[in-house]
Parts: sequence; structure tokens; C-alpha cells
Amino acid sequence: MLALRVEKKGLAVREIEKPTSKNEALIRVLVSGICNTDLEIAQGYAGFRGTIGHEFVGTVEEAPDRSLIGHRVVGEINVGCGVCALCAGGDSRHCASRTVLGIHGRDGAHAEFVQLPVDNLLMVPGRIADEHAVFIEPLAAACSIKERLSFSKDTKVAVIGDGKLGLLCAQVIALTGAQLVLIGKHEDKLRIAQRLGIETQLLEEAEKRSRDFDVVIEASGAASGFGLALKLLKPRGTLVLKSTFHGSTEIDAAQIVVDEISLIGSRCGRFAPALDLLKKGAIELDSMISEEYPLSKAMYAMDRAAAPGVMKVLLRP
Repeated sequence: MLALRVEKKGLAVREIEKPTSKNEALIRVLVSGICNTDLEIAQGYAGFRGTIGHEFVGTVEEAPDRSLIGHRVVGEINVGCGVCALCAGGDSRHCASRTVLGIHGRDGAHAEFVQLPVDNLLMVPGRIADEHAVFIEPLAAACSIKERLSFSKDTKVAVIGDGKLGLLCAQVIALTGAQLVLIGKHEDKLRIAQRLGIETQLLEEAEKRSRDFDVVIEASGAASGFGLALKLLKPRGTLVLKSTFHGSTEIDAAQIVVDEISLIGSRCGRFAPALDLLKKGAIELDSMISEEYPLSKAMYAMDRAAAPGVMKVLLRP
């Protein structure tokens, strides 16, 4: 089968053996989505080697549970050991022995086929288009913020970053009724939020503000977002970190201590809440899709995904 892989010599599209584990479902990938994490992994983030990609929708071709065969599915990306206390409690996201689809110890979904345990799969209703279902993983990541924090109409929230994740976070938080501002550098991307009734502000204007927000969600994908987030937070405010990238970030620990800032790391979310939002048509996604390419053109697609102004780039095996 064809797959997009990070190898010792770099990124390459090449033929590899189709996965053959009888203990997991074999899924024919219909569409996969390139995300910023894929771009960072290609640059060395996480030290991963293998097939990248963790946003996908596909059709089950083989499975230990034969009732799944023929159904369209998405798959939660963390695969735990199944025996530790976290896995026994039904949440493998922080299992010390976990593998992570296309990120750590497990080949990913920028391929013709991918494998995952049956327990990781959720069936996709027919009314949800493939091009929307592929967003469930990043949408779940946006929803995961609400696992850690509560929002009310009195909560003042800023989301830093007008890329795909920032726009998804803004849409999810907007549904809580919180007083929300999306901050970004690109007027065309901010207009997507504006059309949904979300207040926006250009970065250059936001940099003039200080101590205005109870919660700041940093989703810019850049180290510079951290400093702005601290500047915008009220004393005893909460900073939610969503960005992952290759490289280090300088931290002003003194300000965090003096202002008694709470730091919350927020990573993967559960898929069920995200799937429910798509069922309800509560999230606008069409304006976030820029381009689509066949898997054979994945190298070019990765270049396009990294280009300024480009939003979601899809691959179709």
C-alpha cells in the first residue's frame, strides 16, 4: 500500500506492506487531514519514524467484531496497554505504555490502510460528509478544554491563533456563551469567525491590551503566543496551552508566580462530544478546507499545508 512516512532520510511517499494484525480492525482510509502536528513531526517533533497522520475517516474492511465491517468510522488516536489503572478506568490518553496514531509507536493514517483496536472506533452517521468527519480529531482536541475548565456568560476568554485549531477552539467556546475574542494575524481567517458571530481582533491590536481576560487559550502553534497569553491574562487567570511544536519555549516563571497564573496543558479529547457537535451541525467546517490531493501527491500537499494562508489540506488515497 502507499503511505506518507517520516524516515531517517526524511519525508517520503512509498509502498509498504499493508498492516496485518488480526487483533485490530483494518480500515481503508477514505480521507485524511494534514495538521500542524504532521508538519512538526516532519521537522523532528516527537522523534517519530513511520507513517504519519492521525486525522482520518475510513471504512472497516476487517475486524474481530464483524458487525463493524463495511461501516464508516473514525478512531481515537491513543492506544493504551489495557491493564493499567488509567486504561481500566476507560481513558488511555495518559497510559504510560500507550502508542499514538502517527505520532508515537504506531503507523498513522496518511496511507491506504490503517489499523486500530475496535474499542477506539466510533461509527460515523451517514449525514456527516467524509470531509467533515476528518475534522473529528482536532474538534475533539478543542472540546477537551471543557473537560478541564468551566465557562459561563461572565467568563472573558481569548483564543490566540486563527489557524484550524484556533478556529475550532473559538467555535466550541462560543457555544458556552462566554465573552470570547479570537486573536489572529490574518484578516481572511478572522472573517471565518466573524461570519459566525465571534468577535475578533488583529494581533497588532491585541498586543496593546493587558490583563483583560480570565482565560487565554494559546493555539497559535508558535512560541511567541505564550508571552502574549501571559500579558493578556488577569491575575489568577488561566492559560490553556494547545500548541505543540518542535523546539523550546522560554517561560517567564516570575510573572506566573507573581500573578498566580494557572497553567493547563490540553491535548487530545474524547471523540464522542465532537461527533455529537457534527451530528447537530453546530460547527462550520467548509470554510476551513483549502485544498485536496491524492495520496500520491502527499509531498506536495505537505508543502501546501505549510504555506502561509492555507487552511486544512486533505489527502484522498
